[in-house]
Amino acid sequence: MMPFFTSLLRAIATQLHLRMLLLTLLPLLTGLLLWGLLLWQGLQPLMDQLHHWFLQYSLFESVGERLDAWGLSAIRTLMVPLLAMWLLLPLMILSALLLVVLLSMPAITRHVAPMYYPQLVMRHGGSFAGSWWVSLSSFLAFLIIWLITLPLNLVPLFALCIQPVLWGWLTSRVMAYDALADFADPDERRAILSRQRWPLLAIGVVTGSLGAIPSLLWLGGVVSVILFPLLAALAIWLYLLVFVFSGLWFQHYCLDALTRLRSTPMDADHPGSIIDIN
Repeated sequence: MMPFFTSLLRAIATQLHLRMLLLTLLPLLTGLLLWGLLLWQGLQPLMDQLHHWFLQYSLFESVGERLDAWGLSAIRTLMVPLLAMWLLLPLMILSALLLVVLLSMPAITRHVAPMYYPQLVMRHGGSFAGSWWVSLSSFLAFLIIWLITLPLNLVPLFALCIQPVLWGWLTSRVMAYDALADFADPDERRAILSRQRWPLLAIGVVTGSLGAIPSLLWLGGVVSVILFPLLAALAIWLYLLVFVFSGLWFQHYCLDALTRLRSTPMDADHPGSIIDIN
């Protein structure tokens, strides 16, 4: 457990560095520009389409009865705009994730590796295309599960439970690949992802719990609807902060795991494999 907590403390210390705090500025400006255009052009058409579907399939009555049963009658009139916001939320997560992967992770690697792991040799086992594939395929699975569980997110306690688990899986998949891309060869990456899957998932769940915080912005009912543009900008910034911290924690843990892996005796007949000496 020591590497887990050591990497956490190092990630916190690194996050407080001015350079790391500034890492969210460029992704934030890019995200605000992107989402400003998308909301300006697409928010009202999305709400109009949802309203049409609610009328076409008599969802106002059925969903309204369910909300009454759950004691949420106050949001009956806000069903359509709240649903629109919940549908846009996974896309905000995707945009924040991709912006951090593209604009922040290279800087994280350049900052962390020379300072804490100067002895590591770069073997470039990952690639830009591989990073994109892992990110998009993982998010597609995340999005499917998100949509399936979307109605249950109206129950606050359920939302607080399911989101950290989903985020934990998503961030452990994406961040671990990017953290090892420059330094580990494919065999080393597979060995670390296999041996360290549970600590990596635990890191993802902890940071996923932080990632649930921006989602609470959408639980404000009518206030969330009125302040949606402001809350969307705040949510994007919070997601970026969480992803940058996640990247730092995964970077520290994965490079430390790689250091320990390379110090393990290698099988002479299979140099790409590691002897299990336990």
